Amino acid sequence: MANLSINSQILQIHGFELSQTSVYPLFFLMLFVYLTLFITNVGVLALIITEKRLHQPMYLLFCNLSVNDLIGNTVLLPRLMSDIVSTERFITYGQCVTQAFCSHTFGSASHMILVIMAFDRYVAICHPLRYTSIMTKKTVVKLSVSAWVTSVVLVSVLLGLTIRLSRCSSVILNAYCDNASLFKLSCEDVTINNIYGLFFTVVLFSSSMGSIAITYFRIAIICWTKKNKELNNRALQTCASHLVLYMIMLWTGFLTIILHRFPDYPDLRKIAYILFHVVPANLNPIIYGMQTKALRQKIVQLVNRKVHS
Repeated sequence: MANLSINSQILQIHGFELSQTSVYPLFFLMLFVYLTLFITNVGVLALIITEKRLHQPMYLLFCNLSVNDLIGNTVLLPRLMSDIVSTERFITYGQCVTQAFCSHTFGSASHMILVIMAFDRYVAICHPLRYTSIMTKKTVVKLSVSAWVTSVVLVSVLLGLTIRLSRCSSVILNAYCDNASLFKLSCEDVTINNIYGLFFTVVLFSSSMGSIAITYFRIAIICWTKKNKELNNRALQTCASHLVLYMIMLWTGFLTIILHRFPDYPDLRKIAYILFHVVPANLNPIIYGMQTKALRQKIVQLVNRKVHS
């Protein structure tokens, strides 16, 4: 890569430092993880789309989550698997920006969709008689569109500030492309990038954490005051899995951001970033699918039909 000029559109990705014996085990592990999340998420989407009984607000939110998981991981994992078995890890600047855009949009949309799902659970548990009038299909579509549009706008500004910079390096010191890796290619002053990146992170995390905390606090108050065993069981069943998945996503996201400030732990940062993508994407269709009665019944029905056919 010595012949690359500063203005070259070809970048080199540093990737993972792997021994020869660990290359293919890691490749097949990632392939298995990707195929699992792909099949389960596509399966949930197909089931919801084809089954008219599932054309309800809650299941439309599942669709948002599955689409987001599929996009985020399809942009990341196949490229990552290719780089694991390749000795020459080259990528164009445009492809790198696209990967970073999709990845950051995935992270932002994940937070916002989970906030909407928490609100949906709050209405279902605390205002069951008004649920159908509040969470209409139109309302869910509006909330979903606002989540995606907000994510795209915030990430577009984030990467727009990076694209404007000139580059004095052609090596991505990472296993994937993200905003921080891209603006580190520049020798210019990146103060604005750091300020907006901090603003973006604070707004995203504080708004999602605040919304989730308020929602669950109000659910807890309702369950405490009504002392209804059936209500409490329903709240625990539907909210526990949502909260666990949110916490996994939150802390792997936090770890990735924090470790960018500690360059001595590059492999740990790469692993945290991959976990941020793949763990929720694999757990979402399994947990939500099996804990939602109508969806669970349909899945069991299809499995039984296959077994007896």
